[in-house]
Amino acid sequence: MIITSTEADIGDARRATSEFVGRAGPETAVDDVVLVVSELVTNAVKHTIGWWRLRVSVHRRRLVVDVEDASWAPPVPRQPDEGAVGGRGWQIVQQLADSIEVLPNSGGKTVRAVWSCGRPGSSA
Repeated sequence: MIITSTEADIGDARRATSEFVGRAGPETAVDDVVLVVSELVTNAVKHTIGWWRLRVSVHRRRLVVDVEDASWAPPVPRQPDEGAVGGRGWQIVQQLADSIEVLPNSGGKTVRAVWSCGRPGSSA
């Protein structure tokens, strides 16, 4: 599944991820994956200029979420805002995913979150 900023917003990304993970059937907590997608896409919208692209796939017993954006700067952990709601997203992503990578690409970076699945899937 691929969604881009030219065709969707954060809510669309969450809904499509929930539907995809539900159909693909990996033994992964759908709510955790959707929350990670929400945080990563929100970070791309708030902290970069330009486009973002979400790709969710199941391959070789792994559920992979890739969020690409136009910035080469990696996510930076920050202190949560006192009495506010901001500053916790990157920590949430790190706690919910089995692994996280930040990979440079030709147009910026890709933040990859990976979960192990209980049974094999196919690339989507």
